[in-house]
Amino acid sequence: MSFELPALPYAYDALGPYMSAETLEFHHDKHHQAYVTNGNNLLKDSGLEGKSLEEIVKESFGKNAGLFNNAAQHYNHVHFWKWMKKDGGGKSLPGVLASKFDSDLGGYDKFRADFLAAGAGQFGSGWAWVAVKNGKLEIMKTPNGENPLVHGATPILGCDVWEHSYYIDYRNARPKYLEAFVDNLINWDYVLELYEAAV
Repeated sequence: MSFELPALPYAYDALGPYMSAETLEFHHDKHHQAYVTNGNNLLKDSGLEGKSLEEIVKESFGKNAGLFNNAAQHYNHVHFWKWMKKDGGGKSLPGVLASKFDSDLGGYDKFRADFLAAGAGQFGSGWAWVAVKNGKLEIMKTPNGENPLVHGATPILGCDVWEHSYYIDYRNARPKYLEAFVDNLINWDYVLELYEAAV
């Protein structure tokens, strides 16, 4: 397979005021495009050309750092755009998710606090996640492009805490960006879709 940059599922200005058109233009058109371009170049002659994106991520981890970094970031961003929508976020989780958040994560309010802490506490670049591992939901954080796939888990929600994801809009206030993401941007329907596919 070759990597392709997906179109955003909304207009550049659709997520304002929480994420600006300028941020999306740089993040999607420049940063994500670079992962696609570099990933395709590194995929050549890697022995993984015929694999799925998930397989490339898992099989390059710890063996081919350049390919892994670009393939994992491509995977992360393919989902990141879909994890957001206009008028998203907040406590209106679909029923199945709400009960799972209650049983595995201690309810919405504890999820929110723990997810914000994971994102704010990730030193340097990285991601905060909700993932399914052994049938249960877990909150995780990973450095750089790493994701739950390489830790035996399946991500159903992720927030990019690289500076390019928030610096234009929030400068160094990563916690405010994370709050805006959780409270106003999460596409819970997509989270549910990934959860149902994972279990």
